[in-house]
Amino acid sequence: MSDHSATRKVTVLNPAGLHARPSLAVVQTVRRSQSKVHVRTPRQTVDAGDILQILGLGATQGTELVFSAAGPDADQVLNQLADLFTNRFGLDGEPS
Repeated sequence: MSDHSATRKVTVLNPAGLHARPSLAVVQTVRRSQSKVHVRTPRQTVDAGDILQILGLGATQGTELVFSAAGPDADQVLNQLADLFTNRFGLDGEPS
């Protein structure tokens, strides 16, 4: 079976940005998949399965991120990640 590649653009909606809890949710989602996932900002590209690299992006509210995945479940993992961002990681009530 050949690997499939896909990309998805998301925007950080949380007032506190992509801090520890949302970063952990990204990493856990990526690690459950069979695909290799990277996330890109205009300045850098990092491994989306590494929490320190995700936190190192310093992504604040409004930052656009581009996730790319390669593997048998690339579309599925990107859909899951997009849902996390769209739903603000379930943190709507968090203080800014």
